Amino acid sequence: MLAPYACDPAQSRGRRYFESSAPTRTEYQRDRDRIVHSTAFRRLVYKTQVFLNHEGDLFRTRLTHSLEVAQLGRSIARSLQLNEDLVEAIALAHDLGHTPFGHAGQDALNACMRGHGGFEHNLQSLRTVDSLEERYPAYDGLNLTFETREGILKHCSRLNAVALEAAADAAGPNPLGDVGRRFLDHTQPSLEAQLCNLADEIAYNAHDVDDGVRSGLITLEQLQEVELFDYYRRQALAEFPHLSGRRVLFESIRRMLSAQVYDVITATRSALQLAQPESADAARRCAPLLCFSPEMRAQALPLKQFLMRNLYRHAQVMHMTSQAKQVVEELFALYVGNPAAMARGYAARAAAVQGEPDAVARVVADYIAGMTDRFALAEHERLTGRRLVA
Repeated sequence: MLAPYACDPAQSRGRRYFESSAPTRTEYQRDRDRIVHSTAFRRLVYKTQVFLNHEGDLFRTRLTHSLEVAQLGRSIARSLQLNEDLVEAIALAHDLGHTPFGHAGQDALNACMRGHGGFEHNLQSLRTVDSLEERYPAYDGLNLTFETREGILKHCSRLNAVALEAAADAAGPNPLGDVGRRFLDHTQPSLEAQLCNLADEIAYNAHDVDDGVRSGLITLEQLQEVELFDYYRRQALAEFPHLSGRRVLFESIRRMLSAQVYDVITATRSALQLAQPESADAARRCAPLLCFSPEMRAQALPLKQFLMRNLYRHAQVMHMTSQAKQVVEELFALYVGNPAAMARGYAARAAAVQGEPDAVARVVADYIAGMTDRFALAEHERLTGRRLVA
């Protein structure tokens, strides 16, 4: 049962290339299935979240993060009568364009591409599903629906939004310009897309606490300075006085996650009650409606600050970040100088635009962004004879 403001697959704005409907699946279910079977999705299992893949088997990767976002998103969507299949499709695809080595790789690649149009992983995720995947005989990309593509492009600079619109105009009428249009006219994406943004935030705050403690870089004692976490730790110990070890951590995180999920549901219901959107498009014209309560938003901020200070900027993480950036920067320079060193398909693409530095750089960025951590390390060692990240 979908609410009037949910995205109805029967009312989808469609795909870039027409396809007949499937007999047993909705359009958003087809999107989800195409994403799960894509090459880019499989690569996420070897792409860094915070800790590099070789640092431990139990740390989150981009794949497990995406699965957790999808689980949280579906749970909230069901309570709000939003489209669960669309939420799942967006959640599973939202990091497809992420580089190896997490945010360190993205920052390094953006620096390399500064004179060639820059690099944004959200835009790269859209580029992946629109053109880089090669699975179908009639078109490049996965030919996903507008609504899924809209949700994948969750952030975009105004400069890139203008570029998207110009590219769509040059290619003839298609939904690409509409995907980026909201960054120019200040409207919102679908409620399902808004929900994925919040589920993403809830997921990574919780699992980075878990991975941080598992790694030994932060401790339960340190986390007691974060009221949002410590409230649920104290609550868990009050109910289970003999709880110890990792069960304290897991139970505290579980309760914190649940509280944030219920808060989003309650706060969003209040926002919907006030706005009264009568359709998915009416919801797009409102201010953002998927939200935390002001109280929960204020409580979550110290947790983010704690993780930034004690985990993301920890000396050990920063050391690995520095080495990862060097791998990306050196690979970029090597491939730009010798495009034939790339895999055959990318080398051919670079050869076809020889003499156009921006176009060659974009091919190189596509190639590096698609790498897993371990493939990037192997390529760097092959081309330089050095292994920076041990």
